[in-house]
Amino acid sequence: MPAETIRLLISCTDTRGIIAAVSAFIAQHAGNIVELDQHTDDSTGWFFMRVEVEAEGFGLSRLSFGPAWSPLAARFSMDWSVRWGGDLRRVVILASREGHCLHDLLFRWKAGELACEIPLVLSNHEDLRPIAESAGVPFRCVTGPDKSEQEQTLLRLIRESRAELIVLARYMQVLSPAFVAAYPNGIINIHHSFLPAFAGPRPYHQAFERGVKLIGATSHYVTESLDQGPIIAQQTAPVGHRDNVQSLIRKGRDLERVVLARSVRLHLNDQTIVACNRTIVFD
Repeated sequence: MPAETIRLLISCTDTRGIIAAVSAFIAQHAGNIVELDQHTDDSTGWFFMRVEVEAEGFGLSRLSFGPAWSPLAARFSMDWSVRWGGDLRRVVILASREGHCLHDLLFRWKAGELACEIPLVLSNHEDLRPIAESAGVPFRCVTGPDKSEQEQTLLRLIRESRAELIVLARYMQVLSPAFVAAYPNGIINIHHSFLPAFAGPRPYHQAFERGVKLIGATSHYVTESLDQGPIIAQQTAPVGHRDNVQSLIRKGRDLERVVLARSVRLHLNDQTIVACNRTIVFD
């Protein structure tokens, strides 16, 4: 198993000396940098940085890091966050009737590919209960004629689970602005992405009728604007004249599984920073 690390994310206005100051701070506290990545956005002049430090031998603890780091952060007016790799995030998964993404996430989690805890699966249908319970994860079905009451119940259950991340694994409900605002940059969604785009029902049938040559999947953070949040990951697959509607759907599901899992893994590993509706991905 890899050694536990401390992951530090930084964003601020670009200026000379940031990397040197951060490196010196870590060295001053007996830290060993095992990974450092940075990016400057030329269009905004904004600087982004991800630093991974060995936890063993580091001279600061979870409690002492903030007070020690704050003067340097103030010097460069940084937005920052730090996480000890051993502190696993709690993730709640929401799904409806299609089980391919839920299956995949739970399989990867049980296989140790996703470093998190999954305390709960929520749905607006009973169809996927066997999938969750076979993985040893509690399942709750939340439905009803009143959308507002339904959302309040979802929020209560999510808060009681102490979740930090919500994953929409083909959850076929539109979340209200109030729901989204409760978890800024903390909800990840997956959906098909066709070139050209086909909205509404039966998108794969529309794509087949148009003879598309490329289909894809997009995963993004959820914002108030439907399917317009900062993109985390995308992937495409070619389509040929021998494909039919069923093979398009199968290829689309394969893409959705892989792209959603990759996005969740990037988030859990603190490899994303959201800025101006764009996502900086240190992969």
